[in-house]
Amino acid sequence: MWISSVVNIDWPSAGSRTAPDRIAAQQAEYRGWLDLAQRLHHNAVVVQVRPTADAFWPSPYEPWSEYLTGVRGQDPGWDPLAFLVAESHLRNLEFHAWFNPYRISMPAPGGAGADLGQLAPDHPARQHPEWTFAYPPAGVAGSRLYYDPGVPQVREFVQTAMLDAVRRYDLDGVHFDDYFYPYPSGTYPVPDDATFAAYHRGFTDRAAWRRDNIDLLIQEMGGRIKAVKPWVKFGVSPFGIWRNASADPDGSDTTGSQSYDIISADTRRWVKQEWIDYIVPQLYWYIGQYPAADYARLVPWWAQTVRGTRVQLYIGQADYKSGDPAYGTYWMNPQELSDHLTLNRAYPEVLGNVHFSAVQVRADRLGATSRYAAAHYSRPALVPAMAHLPAKPLPRPVFTRAERTADGVRLHWRQPADGKGPLADATSYAVYRFDGSGPVDGCGRADAAHLVGTVRATPGQPQSWVDGTAEPGRAYTYQVTALDRLWNESAASPARVVR
Repeated sequence: MWISSVVNIDWPSAGSRTAPDRIAAQQAEYRGWLDLAQRLHHNAVVVQVRPTADAFWPSPYEPWSEYLTGVRGQDPGWDPLAFLVAESHLRNLEFHAWFNPYRISMPAPGGAGADLGQLAPDHPARQHPEWTFAYPPAGVAGSRLYYDPGVPQVREFVQTAMLDAVRRYDLDGVHFDDYFYPYPSGTYPVPDDATFAAYHRGFTDRAAWRRDNIDLLIQEMGGRIKAVKPWVKFGVSPFGIWRNASADPDGSDTTGSQSYDIISADTRRWVKQEWIDYIVPQLYWYIGQYPAADYARLVPWWAQTVRGTRVQLYIGQADYKSGDPAYGTYWMNPQELSDHLTLNRAYPEVLGNVHFSAVQVRADRLGATSRYAAAHYSRPALVPAMAHLPAKPLPRPVFTRAERTADGVRLHWRQPADGKGPLADATSYAVYRFDGSGPVDGCGRADAAHLVGTVRATPGQPQSWVDGTAEPGRAYTYQVTALDRLWNESAASPARVVR
């Protein structure tokens, strides 16, 4: 699930940031979100750590985020990002750091709006006002500040600021959402005449130039991430329509807004060029007679788009719409989201889902979360491996003992030999259970019904795990596999029977 920090949507909440024991309250609140993710058998969280050209870590480039303390630029007195990563990994959840590349402020009165003077005193935007523009214009409701994507120094700076987190923290992924050029507001044009004149790079078509600016951001950021840490994934969650078939024969059978045109995001090209490792289109529409953007038309289009590439496809789900009458009668159907996940299973290219956002997942309006969790997330799931990223073979684990205890079956194992470095060590383990004491067919591990748990590795320490669902008086056969940080799986351990 996505965990949003901007305007304190999910974490940290306004309540915890104003509590006298703010740090402890914020930490407890975050652990609560991870507890929710675990209960629902999620295997990753996507956490917003740079919502408005600021930072949830002690960045040498950008000020502390106001969403930690309520004050722009104020040191919160701890390192939230280090905590967020460590706590996620304790639960064996992948941690994807969610960055917004260009947004500088949120609208007034809650945010700084279009007023540079309202930003933190040391904000780079105040030092380089020529890097910024207000959109819609200052004085218009909803106006906010953006870095100008057409300024080469901006593209270099925002990448460097984000890469600081990649270098310093044990991130599993870098994640962008759908904010590139601002979404259109009325008839106001994006104010980049001077930028286009100064940095057009030979382009005469401004729309093509804007798309190239965003293409360069995506291509360069992906390359720079891999140069620093080849195992860190790079993904984007764009608006769900690239182009309509009426505008481009490669487009989808839709009539809605097009990311290619309205925010200069050529998302299909990023997939075909393999500049990203995964894509999470925000398919925030229902299944049904909705020509603008029918979920059932868009899933096959995105499946076809990634087919033949190494880019993985996940689907962004609109949990925030479920049970809200403002979005229409289709979203008052408690089965709608579960039907989305059922439809996804008809397309092998769809490897998972990301839910927006944590507070909506927890709300479980109409019982919709409970329904899709019971139907689709009743078992643990491994993160799909990315074969194109570097890996080294892992030796298989070896059981040291297995015993019945008052709380189930406790398994103990060891990893015979870990290598050196982040690609050669076991990061976690998968535990499989089979009924009875007969031989285990290797194909059995492909059946998710046999995956009963995953556990984070404790390097240099004996490993153990309790199967709390084991029934007294029944015989079980267990196997364990080792997983590297990219979820490549070792051969299975020799089987251990517990009678």
